[in-house]
Amino acid sequence: MSIGADLSQFINDQLGKAGINVAPVVSEIIVSVGIFLVSLLVGWIVYSIFERYFSLWAKKTKITLDDAILANIKKPIYLLVIIFGLYFGLEFLSFLKPFSFALSITFTILEVFLVAFIITRVVNVLVAWTAERRKKQKMNEHILFLLRKLINAVIFIFAFLIILYIYKIDLSGVVVGLGIGGIAIAFALQSILSDAFSAFSIYFDRPFEIGDYVVVGEYSGTVQKICMKSTRIALLQGEELIISNSVLTSSSIRNFKKMKKRRITFTFGVIYGTPSEKLRKILDMVRKIIEKDNLSKVDRVHFKEFGNFSLNFEVVYYVNSKDYSKYLDVQQAINLGIKEAFEKEGIEMAFPTQTIFLNRES
Repeated sequence: MSIGADLSQFINDQLGKAGINVAPVVSEIIVSVGIFLVSLLVGWIVYSIFERYFSLWAKKTKITLDDAILANIKKPIYLLVIIFGLYFGLEFLSFLKPFSFALSITFTILEVFLVAFIITRVVNVLVAWTAERRKKQKMNEHILFLLRKLINAVIFIFAFLIILYIYKIDLSGVVVGLGIGGIAIAFALQSILSDAFSAFSIYFDRPFEIGDYVVVGEYSGTVQKICMKSTRIALLQGEELIISNSVLTSSSIRNFKKMKKRRITFTFGVIYGTPSEKLRKILDMVRKIIEKDNLSKVDRVHFKEFGNFSLNFEVVYYVNSKDYSKYLDVQQAINLGIKEAFEKEGIEMAFPTQTIFLNRES
């Protein structure tokens, strides 16, 4: 206030020398307006620095994150400078001295919440940038929306607590009340909060994404939608399974998205009367049948065991596709090829039979 009073006195003296007599209030208003105009000029300079230098520098970088942050904070910072100038300008007016505490509270609230608003804009840009980088993962946008709102709410709550701390308002009662209320709400919404936190866990940990084929317990299907409380899976039978997120995060999930190839094992048997030469032929026949398809690759073919009613062969091969329908097409072609080859060679497939020997006594 001494600087403002000295400046007002200086203006009065200069105007008095010029033969102009004005009231002290007028000189204070002149000083206040001058300070406000200076703040406008400083704000404009800051805005120009952001616009001409920082923005040009950001455009030269490879990422767009810095461009988006600068575009979102330059106007609020300009407004913050103006608010500071308006506050200091009004502080020099002596007739507003009775309202100085109210003005201080008002401008403090404006400044703190404006800073919080700037921080939230930066957070929103960071969340949007993260979502853009994860665009291929097809995560639900409303999870990002709720995450953004939750972070913004926490920032404004901290801003409110900072204001209370600045003016030395006792927070013990508020903290106790919030603690008791929070515990009560947590118990009442325990299952809902558990599912909501599980949704965020699914988003960040990414055990599966929309469009993935998953197996959960006895259910298998394609993930259609991931919500805050539940996940929807379109089952192979055609119906939709709605399962809570907390159950999903606590269950074992088989995700077939990252499967590059599928390992297949199958067996077949031929009758005991098959000659040894033809048993040896079977090994090469099966290999050639499997290798006809470009999607399949033989791992091994073995005459595995002497069964109860058949000579058993075990075959292991890989299908270079995660598509279940393509696997079935390959397996079908192999089965038909084996059947046709056996018919040509006169090899009989085994089926459960029993031979009974009767000992007739004379």
